[in-house]
Amino acid sequence: MVGLIKPARRPEGWKAPGPLPRADPKLLPRDDEELSFLTGEWRIFQKQQGHRWSMDDLVTAWVAGEHIGSARRLLDLGCGLGSVLLMNAWRFPDADVTGVEAQMDRAEMARRSIAWNGVEDRCRVISGDLRDPHLFAEERFEFITGTPPYFPPGAGTASEKAHAFPCRFEVRGGVEEYCESAARWLVPDGRFVVCTSALERSRVELGARETGFQIIEHTEFIPREGKPVLICVDVLTRAAAPRVDRTFTIRDRASQWTPWFRGVRDQMGMPSTPP
Repeated sequence: MVGLIKPARRPEGWKAPGPLPRADPKLLPRDDEELSFLTGEWRIFQKQQGHRWSMDDLVTAWVAGEHIGSARRLLDLGCGLGSVLLMNAWRFPDADVTGVEAQMDRAEMARRSIAWNGVEDRCRVISGDLRDPHLFAEERFEFITGTPPYFPPGAGTASEKAHAFPCRFEVRGGVEEYCESAARWLVPDGRFVVCTSALERSRVELGARETGFQIIEHTEFIPREGKPVLICVDVLTRAAAPRVDRTFTIRDRASQWTPWFRGVRDQMGMPSTPP
């Protein structure tokens, strides 16, 4: 049984920018899945119910895109469904992108999304635990991203869906382990972009310091005007540099997208006005 193929919901006359996918018509969503738009005309497989790609992934990929520059060997730690991996691959058509994912079903869905978009020649997902120092032997990457789970086990109610628990809770470590892995596989002058909950501020600072990183950019994201900061994205390097701190708001008090966020959606191949 075939799952849901989401139709496009776009403003009249809007045309998706960026490289077109080389869609494989044989790849269809399974009965509990949907094939959703991600960026431009690219799509991603995800569950109809359960963990799905989110705003956290979007702002992580957006911040990363400001810093990738000429880097061409990218790594996404704990890549899950492959949303950040694919957004970076869409935005940088010359980039070679690798993801690491421990959950076999998440890795398999990410590989099908890579195949549907026709970028198997430069994108891949390695099944494994990001804490394993032997995953890449001597291989190193110029740019690394990561969106660690936000909560220690026991810090909240577990989902009934088995795949969702490791996406939210630190089954295989949190930001500290992501920093350790990034330090292991990043070239000396590379950059690491990590997304965390605003509640983890002190952990990010400590994790960076203990692995030899400097935070050179700290961005806070407010979901709606008047609300507290929800998530943060930090840019880490080994080289000292002046630090930049900034804050962005996604929706105004009327729940409309702010001009800044409409600009982000434009850059990431998404309509900047509702359909």
